[in-house]
Amino acid sequence: MNAHDPRAVLGPQSLPQALYRRLIGKGRGSLNEIFVAQMVASWTSGGGALPRCMGLEEKRFEAMLEWHFPGIGYLQAHHRHELPAPRQDEFEDLRALLLEHRLNRSDSEIWIAELVAIGCMASDHLWSDLGLFSRKYLTQMMQLNFQPLAMRNTNNMKWKKFLYKQLCAREGIYVCRAPSCEACADYAKCFIEGEA
Repeated sequence: MNAHDPRAVLGPQSLPQALYRRLIGKGRGSLNEIFVAQMVASWTSGGGALPRCMGLEEKRFEAMLEWHFPGIGYLQAHHRHELPAPRQDEFEDLRALLLEHRLNRSDSEIWIAELVAIGCMASDHLWSDLGLFSRKYLTQMMQLNFQPLAMRNTNNMKWKKFLYKQLCAREGIYVCRAPSCEACADYAKCFIEGEA
């Protein structure tokens, strides 16, 4: 680590907070700004579980940064994470579920839906995999962007489990206890190879 690396001065615990403050300073006051700033700050400093470009296509990633933080420029992660082998059907179903319940206030909701779906592909708590600073921010983000869906989580269930239970309910599976589709005994009922 050289003297020009911010981690040398701030230490590993302080880097996400410093990056977060920098991002917020560039923000335009959008609704999702604090959530995106936390995820980007964590991702950039090697936290969370999101892969290259936070799992978005590079142009979409750059557009998200520019929309939320005009003039911030390109940010590069110090550590890149790789998610398990793609589970595209599962990702698409999660993304569709979230988008069906968006409030249509801004395009930012689309990026948030994609990031949440990508985060669900990782193996820890969703808030941690996304790089949010605590679970309360995930709850706030879900309520702000997908209120009709978030209101169904009346028992404060863990968000990843809640989302997967919603997918199971769509397929008529009401006893699903799996934390993700990949671990579910009824996986084939939801994701049948070659069917839409």
